[in-house]
Amino acid sequence: MVEVIGAGFGRTGTTSLHAALEALGYAPCHHMREVLGDPAATAAWTAALRGDRDALRTAVAGYRATLDFPGCLLWRELRELFPDAKVLLSVREPGSWYRSAVETIFNPVMREVTAKLGGGTDEMMAALAERGFGHFGEEETIAWFLRHNEEVQAAVPADRLLVYRVTEGWEPLCAFLGVPVPAEPFPRSNDAADFTGTVDRFLREPG
Repeated sequence: MVEVIGAGFGRTGTTSLHAALEALGYAPCHHMREVLGDPAATAAWTAALRGDRDALRTAVAGYRATLDFPGCLLWRELRELFPDAKVLLSVREPGSWYRSAVETIFNPVMREVTAKLGGGTDEMMAALAERGFGHFGEEETIAWFLRHNEEVQAAVPADRLLVYRVTEGWEPLCAFLGVPVPAEPFPRSNDAADFTGTVDRFLREPG
C-alpha cells in the first residue's frame, strides 16, 4: 500500500529522495527509472495516465512510496486510491529546475534513449505528453511547473503535505513521516552531470 505520494516533478531531487525514503523504511519506492524499458510497467502506466484506475493500482502494487514521473502527474488519483497516504511535494527554484530539466529530461537525446529502450516506452511518453509533460519554451514550461505545485498545495490539507527541498536534509522529512533521523548523511545523487554520463554510457552500449 502506498503511504507516501511524491507529487514533485523530476529534477527536484527525486533520486536523492528515493534513496532517503528507502533508507527510512519506505521500500520499495517507485521512481521513473524503474519504468523505462519494462513492457509490463510501461503498459500499466500508459493506461493509468489515460484514466484507467485499475491500471494505476497495478502500476503501484507492492510499493510503499512513489516519486517522480509518471506518478507525480497522477497525485490526485493516487490520493483517491490511498486516502491515508501523505503527500511529499519536492520543489526547487523554478529557473534552476528549468535549466536542469532542459539538460536532462527535456534534452533531445532522450528521444534516442526511449527509442532504444523500447518496451512501450514511446507510447508511455506520448501518454505523459497528453498529461502536459514536455518542453514548451522557458516561460511556458516554468509556468506549468509552478501551476502544478500550486495545485498540489491548494488541494492537500496542510497536515498531510510536506513542501520540501532536498537541501533541507533529514530533519523536516523525518518529522513529517514521524520516523527517527538516521545517523548517516542525507543521500545526494543524480546531478545533471551524472545524468548525462549515464545516458551517454547507455547509448554506447550494444543494443
